[in-house]
Amino acid sequence: MAEGSEKTDLALMNYEPNEDEVLDSIIPKYMSSLIYGALLEAVASENGARMTAMDSATNNAEDMIEELGLIYNRARQGSITQELTEIIAGANAIS
Repeated sequence: MAEGSEKTDLALMNYEPNEDEVLDSIIPKYMSSLIYGALLEAVASENGARMTAMDSATNNAEDMIEELGLIYNRARQGSITQELTEIIAGANAIS
């Protein structure tokens, strides 16, 4: 054999499966992984939005409770003050 034929024999390699079979196998897997990744991102985004909404609702409820507590305390204080004023006025009327 000549030296040139040995080099050509070494340069040729056979791959199994061939390129078409590899692409036919890889492309569907790649596409399904892209779709799966998009679905995971959508779920994560939805959960993030829900967490933000719940945090906002909690903060609003706490603010409302604080405000209503102040209104209640002011009304109670006003009622007590009025009763004390009436008692003092009644005591002064008797004297």
